[in-house]
Amino acid sequence: MTQTVWLRGEYQRRLAHQLIDKAPQDAVVKISAAKRSDDQNAKMWAMLSDISRAAPEDRHHIPEVWKCIFMAALGHEVMFTMGLNDQPFPVGFKTSKLTKAQMSDLIEFVYAYGAQHNVQWSEEHE
Repeated sequence: MTQTVWLRGEYQRRLAHQLIDKAPQDAVVKISAAKRSDDQNAKMWAMLSDISRAAPEDRHHIPEVWKCIFMAALGHEVMFTMGLNDQPFPVGFKTSKLTKAQMSDLIEFVYAYGAQHNVQWSEEHE
């Protein structure tokens, strides 16, 4: 049986300890930071679409390419390969693997870039 516990407070920490104490021999425990939220993902795609429409510095890219540009700028591994039409396209790193903190960093970086290039956002920056 698999158990998932979100460590949000002392109760959950005690529960996690109890589960570990009761775990069978050779059980596997994995602790990781929470992954990015659906709201963060939706915000990122709206922002990437805004940047794509604004075409700053006369850069005309689809949102998916902008995503890879920003990911690479933040040091995340991004690869490009040549498509059947001899045009490069991004492959590899997925934002679904980002933690909430990493996704927040990406969103703030996109906001900063957009501010430098007078991008009109489709929603207000909080």
